[in-house]
Amino acid sequence: MAWLHQSLVLVALGCLSLLLQIQTSLSLTCSSQKFTKNRLYSHCNDLPHLSSYLHWTYNSDKSSLSLAFIAPPASSSGWIAWAINPNQTGMLGSQALIAFKEDNGSMAVKTYNLVSYKLINQTEIAYDVSDMEAEYESGEMRIFATLALPENTQVLNQVWQVGSSVVGGKPSIHGFQADNLNSKGKLDLIKGQSDTSSGGNSRLRNKNIHGVLNAVSWGIMLPIGMMIARYLRTFRLFHPAWFYLHVSCQVSAYAIGVAGWATGLKLGGQSKGVQYTAHRYIGITLFSLATLQV
Repeated sequence: MAWLHQSLVLVALGCLSLLLQIQTSLSLTCSSQKFTKNRLYSHCNDLPHLSSYLHWTYNSDKSSLSLAFIAPPASSSGWIAWAINPNQTGMLGSQALIAFKEDNGSMAVKTYNLVSYKLINQTEIAYDVSDMEAEYESGEMRIFATLALPENTQVLNQVWQVGSSVVGGKPSIHGFQADNLNSKGKLDLIKGQSDTSSGGNSRLRNKNIHGVLNAVSWGIMLPIGMMIARYLRTFRLFHPAWFYLHVSCQVSAYAIGVAGWATGLKLGGQSKGVQYTAHRYIGITLFSLATLQV
């Protein structure tokens, strides 16, 4: 009966992991995020790169944009940035708000006119900015600001970015992974939509793949394999077919689980600074026990 006990443990851990995964997925949407000082915004977008989110309200009468940008920095001593490029897509020429921790540990957000890829100096930007504030909480940095835009503005070229360090009060150069290079797009102030040029939300797609693979593996195929061994072998009619069905289910479940494990590792690597410890530990335990069983 040891095999039955082990299988039951695997199934229980699988169910718990799936529940935590669902909770994690729900918590990783902009609609569930809350802010201090009762800040509320008309629109929010799950940006497709760098685990970032944008909340915003556009006042067409005043031609002003109030926003909150949330992202995990590449390290706890890193920085995050959100910018408008008035002339083109991409970073060069963008008018940026960059938040980071100062030497005294307090959060600061400052304006930068990014005219060079290497030289970054604080300066005034093309837009009047008010109500600037920055926060750091649970591995995420947040930028709050209100920008005065030109009249009749309808669509903006937006750019966002994260970096790993600040040297001498200046943000250091960011990474050049695919997410860093693709973190740009258009913000439609009238329709309330954020579109990117990279062709889809790859992070959300990977999250869905991770969830489906693990649901099929630990939540469906593994319990079916266990039930085949427990119940079908009592009938002579299914001898020896029950054994091959059992093995097929268990091996297939493990193979699919390995794929789910791999996508989980990839997602973890894409979410530096944000950790879900319980989900990770349950996943490690589940995968270790499944490997031991194999």
